[in-house]
Amino acid sequence: MNIGVDAAALGMSGAVSATTNDVNSGYWNPAGLVHVDDHALALMHSSYFANIANYNYVGFAMPLDDRSVIGVSMIRFGVDDILDTTQLIDQQGNVNYDRINLFSAADYGFTLSYARKLQISGLNYGVNAKIIRRIIGDFASSWGFGLDLGIQFESNDWKFGLMARDITTTFNSWTFDEGRLQDIQNAIPGQNQEEPEATELTLPKLQLGIAKTFTFDYDYSLKAEIDLICRFEQNNDLISTSFVSINPAIGFEFGYIDMVYLRGGVGNFQNELQFDNSESLTFQPNLGVGFKYNGISIDYAITDIGDQSVALYSNVFSLKIDLGIFRR
Repeated sequence: MNIGVDAAALGMSGAVSATTNDVNSGYWNPAGLVHVDDHALALMHSSYFANIANYNYVGFAMPLDDRSVIGVSMIRFGVDDILDTTQLIDQQGNVNYDRINLFSAADYGFTLSYARKLQISGLNYGVNAKIIRRIIGDFASSWGFGLDLGIQFESNDWKFGLMARDITTTFNSWTFDEGRLQDIQNAIPGQNQEEPEATELTLPKLQLGIAKTFTFDYDYSLKAEIDLICRFEQNNDLISTSFVSINPAIGFEFGYIDMVYLRGGVGNFQNELQFDNSESLTFQPNLGVGFKYNGISIDYAITDIGDQSVALYSNVFSLKIDLGIFRR
């Protein structure tokens, strides 16, 4: 649930909490859904770790009336066809490759979103109810639930956004198959003997954004946004204290006649500890392009393309469709 959706937003390093205004707003800031004026559909696919893991997303949104919009979405991040070798050696000590089975480890996120325009001009809010489902073959599975709250405000061409994720602390409860757990414990003597924790908590996180769009000669536009991502823990973020850690994300989008877009961004600044106990600052730059015509948007982003020694970049493709085009 932390990776992000939509190649357009990922090309801007996720710095979109103030400007997100389409079907994908359910993820970035549900308040932005109020700008959806017809039925809309979004799809996304990307691969990670040399295509070992696949990340897929589908979202849908539709207006309820002239002031409110609802949306639903599903995310799946999974590694499939993992070899289960816990039964590779039989009780007589013989290796039997026919005893190898395949399984998947997958996480699912289901989100129901609601957004509404308030009486104050330019002020909108949105809420998410999230169900988390995690499955590791027939070894273990979990269910979880969480809530998000988003606010957007626009005044004098400036846009402001606040996204509060997991405001109630998202709770996941795991159950384990005792027989399969015993298989793991018996696979390698002395290893994996303790049963894992059955409770998993995701702490609240805030994302605050400010943005402005500049228009040049009617045909050209430049949207720029900076977001501050706040986690209530001490970690390796650029600014880190015992109470809160803050990480900036900066994104821009250059548009031509509201049809062709070039995007860029930088984020995930980390103070990484090296082997010699020195610290170095790392970050993730992203790039993206997009094309929109007659209610259909096709976007592409390549993420984490910096000059780091090992850049685990990912190619992200997404599609947005204004379903109203089929009724026009």
